[in-house]
Order: sequence, then structure tokens, then C-alpha cells
Amino acid sequence: MTNVGIPTAFVAGLASFLTPCVLPLVPGYVSLISGVGIEELKAQESGVLRRVMLNSIAFVLGFSIVFVTLGALSTEIGQLAQQYKALLAQVAGVLVIVFGLHLTGILRIKALYADKRLHSVKGGSTMWGAFVIGFAFAFGWTPCVGPILSAILFIAGAQNSVGKGILLLTVYSLGLGVPFLLTALGIERFMKFYAGFRRYMHAVEIASGALLIALGLLLVSGKFTVLSRYFSFLNRFAL
Repeated sequence: MTNVGIPTAFVAGLASFLTPCVLPLVPGYVSLISGVGIEELKAQESGVLRRVMLNSIAFVLGFSIVFVTLGALSTEIGQLAQQYKALLAQVAGVLVIVFGLHLTGILRIKALYADKRLHSVKGGSTMWGAFVIGFAFAFGWTPCVGPILSAILFIAGAQNSVGKGILLLTVYSLGLGVPFLLTALGIERFMKFYAGFRRYMHAVEIASGALLIALGLLLVSGKFTVLSRYFSFLNRFAL
């Protein structure tokens, strides 16, 4: 299932980046972890840019460690419950469908709108501070990215080795982290992009929800692996 999960995990990470509670706040986070104001970021001075990129990498590593650890734990739990895997896949499928319905707006789950951004976390301008903020980000925004992240964790739980679960969540973290690093490189370009893109954010949520519903239906029906033939070229990446 890993060859199916790799592109799914990356798209899920990208969709998480584009959620309404992450995308608008990216410039603020870049400023927070670097200790540099938005206007200074726009100036793109070499010394400032170096600090911004190093701290952004530390930030991405912070939340990636949390997500990858969750992936390893999900796979470990899945292996322990091997005899119930078919039933667990169906339960996971139902939950993924519910999360998908939430994203499309058909079913609203109030708990997933909770604001848990850990505003008290302070970072300053050090790489260590940026890492801590990234670590907090992974926990603080879980209610918001939770529906998408949960689907990837369910897929990780169905893997037959912990290494494959780690791979999936690493790819998910890349999908979330790469756009963040690109934003840090060109904050002014990001601002222009966001000004034009924000009108489509609700459409992205609906599309993400529809994708989750489709994945959930495949899990419930036990036909998730039919997607494998469409991603057979990714077999070389499987562990």
C-alpha cells in the first residue's frame, strides 16, 4: 500500500498547508521564528535570508519529528492488531469519511475548529526556538489539520513495517514543509500568491474533503489497493 500512500501523503501535506488556519498565518510564523519583520523579509538581504532559511528548516524539522513519530506509532499499533486489520480498516474508513464530510461542510464538527495554536510559545530568532515552535505547531494545529493527517495515519497503520509508516509521514511532512520553505525564500511572492489564491481556499477544502471521502469508501470496501496499478511506477520507492 506504500506506493499508493506516497503521492497521497504528499498531496495531503500540501492540502494541510493550504487550509484556512495555516496558509494566512505563514508570513507571521516566518517572522516569528526568524525575529524579522515582514518588511525586512521582503528586502531579501543575504544575511537575513540565511537566518530565515536556517530557522525555517529547524521549524519544519520540529513538526516533522512529531508527525513521523505518530506515523511510527500508528504502524506499530496496526501490527499489534493484525488479526483485526480488516475491521480496523473499515472503522478507519468510516472515520475518514466523517472527516471528509466535515471538510466539505456537509457535517460540521465543532472540536475541529478549536483554536489550539499555543500562543504562549516563544521562539526568538534562534534555530532552537524555531524548532520548539515547529514542535508546538504539530500539536497546536492538530484540530485543524487533523482530518487530513488522520487519513494518512490510518494508512500508516495498515503498513506491514514501521519503516513504511515513517516513510509516509515523512512524505506528508515534506508536502507541508516544502511550501513553507519556499514562502520563506520569497515572502513577497507569497503575499501576491495569497492575495489571488484566498478566494479558492474553500474550494480546496471541499476538494480535500471529497478526496478523503473517496479514500474512506475504498478503505470500508476493502478496495484501497486497486489504486496500486495507477502508481506502480512508485514501487522503487517502497521500503
